[in-house]
Amino acid sequence: MPDGQTLNSILSSYGISNVTGSGGGFNWWNLLSGFIFGIIGWYAFLHGKREKSWRPMVIGIVLMVYPYFVPNTLLAFAIGSALTAALYFWRG
Repeated sequence: MPDGQTLNSILSSYGISNVTGSGGGFNWWNLLSGFIFGIIGWYAFLHGKREKSWRPMVIGIVLMVYPYFVPNTLLAFAIGSALTAALYFWRG
């Protein structure tokens, strides 16, 4: 997998500039955590909607949205794991 600088140089040839942002690096693990916990959140939201239960719907929305705001990979996995555990233990 290319690092952030290589990715920026490849994408700049297509007219796309600075996808890594000012943080200084594109992190594949953050992308993976967002994908994994986004799918779990999507399923939780749909399950809560079908069962008319607000708790899985809210946790599902949070699981789908929080990876956009957490730049630290370990923190992203910790928050996602905690929210997934909350889904498991608070399943009314």
